[in-house]
Amino acid sequence: MATICENIQTILAELPSHVQLVAVAKTRTADEVTTALNAGVSIIGENYVQEGINHSHSANIPCLHFIGSLQKNKVRQAVKLFNMIETVDSVALANQIEKECAKQSKTMPVLIEVNSGREKQKSGVLPENAPQLIKAISEMAHLHVEGIMTMGPLACLEQELRSCFNETRQLYEHIATMRLANVEMKYLSMGMSDSYRLAVEEGANIVRLGSCIFGPRF
Repeated sequence: MATICENIQTILAELPSHVQLVAVAKTRTADEVTTALNAGVSIIGENYVQEGINHSHSANIPCLHFIGSLQKNKVRQAVKLFNMIETVDSVALANQIEKECAKQSKTMPVLIEVNSGREKQKSGVLPENAPQLIKAISEMAHLHVEGIMTMGPLACLEQELRSCFNETRQLYEHIATMRLANVEMKYLSMGMSDSYRLAVEEGANIVRLGSCIFGPRF
């Protein structure tokens, strides 16, 4: 079985130079996170605020992204800990982050989570509602919209997944033409372990990989 280091070296050699790798640390140990960092990963993605706190106490993490559903009672800790929040999907959540950023005198880079598969059980703003949401967030002084994130539907045909990624990229490009204050379309975060190659083909410049780095969760 390949080691974490070998997996990361293979992935980094495969990815185009402009694509950033986020190692998803959900359920992983501090030792596994440290191994990933030593192997060349510079961004750790956390699904849970408490896991991020635990990992950051044990490892010197240069850049920490929040990639899970952010609960309102965790916003204060998230603003303090993370370098980017990738999962903003409502004005209500953005307002909570804005208020906490103001208290902490911090500007938070955020990505807007888009539900590209229009799945009822998933979070994320629908693609057609994203421009209105981004326009509202652009008026918040302590948030800086830096792009869009999508997961894409699970267990679907490749063409369906490609279509979702393509639609998200077109949305990303459309938002860029709006030239809104506090909005800069720098990052298109798409693709996970089973879909990142397809996502890169469709324009992703951030991929979030867990199992293909660390192995399956138990």
